[in-house]
Amino acid sequence: MDAHAKKLLVIIGEASLEKRLIADARRLGAHGYTIAEVRGGGERGDREARWEADRSIEMKVICEEAVAASLAQHVLATYAPNYAVTLFTAEVGVFRPQKF
Repeated sequence: MDAHAKKLLVIIGEASLEKRLIADARRLGAHGYTIAEVRGGGERGDREARWEADRSIEMKVICEEAVAASLAQHVLATYAPNYAVTLFTAEVGVFRPQKF
């Protein structure tokens, strides 16, 4: 079975950004996304999700490389200066390319 190359963009950030990130992803060409609540720590402290403002999410977007680059650039410019945000990409192979 042949896999088709796509880009996985993972955005980990404050839960308060969720609705904006969804709108941004759709506006910039992503066909879909997956979001999960996560916990962790870093240079801005620990996020243990003990109260509403302390929640973090992980958003995964599988898309074309250009869409991932546009979305990552937007998130870095718009949210990273004022919010705890981490981004990374990976090459992935998908079996139903029409979904992405």
